[in-house]
Amino acid sequence: MNHLYDKDCNLAVLDGKTIAIIGFGSQGHAHANNLKESGVNVVVGLRPDSKSAQSAKDAGLEVVPVEEAAERGDMVMMLVPDELSADVYNTQVAQHMKEGDCLAFAHGFNIHYGLVKPAEYLDVVMIAPKGPGHTVRSQYLEGKGVPSLIAVEQDYTGKAKDIALAYASGIGAGRAGILETTYREETETDLFGEQAVLCGGVTELMKAGFDTLVEAGYEPEMAYFECIHEMKLIVDLINSGGFELMRKSISNTAEYGDYYVGKRIITKETRETMKEVLADIQSGKFASEFVREMNAGKGTRFFTTRKKECEHPLCKVGQDLRSMMSWLKK
Repeated sequence: MNHLYDKDCNLAVLDGKTIAIIGFGSQGHAHANNLKESGVNVVVGLRPDSKSAQSAKDAGLEVVPVEEAAERGDMVMMLVPDELSADVYNTQVAQHMKEGDCLAFAHGFNIHYGLVKPAEYLDVVMIAPKGPGHTVRSQYLEGKGVPSLIAVEQDYTGKAKDIALAYASGIGAGRAGILETTYREETETDLFGEQAVLCGGVTELMKAGFDTLVEAGYEPEMAYFECIHEMKLIVDLINSGGFELMRKSISNTAEYGDYYVGKRIITKETRETMKEVLADIQSGKFASEFVREMNAGKGTRFFTTRKKECEHPLCKVGQDLRSMMSWLKK
């Protein structure tokens, strides 16, 4: 993949244009503030009763209803949750977009799975920072940036890539590096990583380790420390210097166990299941189930599962142990 930087971007592409940011959550607040401070004209589109409106106003941003933002925007960036984005776009944004406008997302879900079907007279791009919004904001303020992906789905004007690069530069990504991908690749790899490794895989692995030790008679506090709390130590080492630094930093005993026990946990069957998970993502099966649950199902199963997971014994143990750690209280 090509690595692009500020030198490859022309922020002036956005001169005279208004960027409408729809939503002011984690990513929304970072994009809006960073673009504004990069000299871009920004307007934030929110519901009249939005709890985020005052925060946006306090930051010196102009806040207007979603429909007005869409009407005024030469570029509209959709930064609302995946399960809400299609409805917001289809009912409040689409009819206000004009020929040659640019529609943007920070995640490919709604475009890739056809929940949003933009008019052919629009540019459609993606600018997806590879970090949470608070990091996108804090790194910008430090004169740095968070690497970002860009993608072009429709290039009606012939300038879609230039617009995406300019936007990425405006939020600080060009300081760190910009990588070009596709909506399909970003969506499917992102969902797979979340489900099989980062969220579903890691949390279930930690919970299984905790349960195994507790069921064997060990104290829950010890199980929490060894299977959950110390995960951050390992992840931070990997994040800083890859598997190489992590293995250089741990004991020989731990490294030996890494090599010879890890494959007993992540078995051939586990890898086959991962392929099944990926197939469900590629086919759209997961997307259909998620949208059906969150819309027609009103999130009933989702919220019931959330409540049940919060009742697992490890949650109470974790709360008690974290209360002893003053450095976490900030």
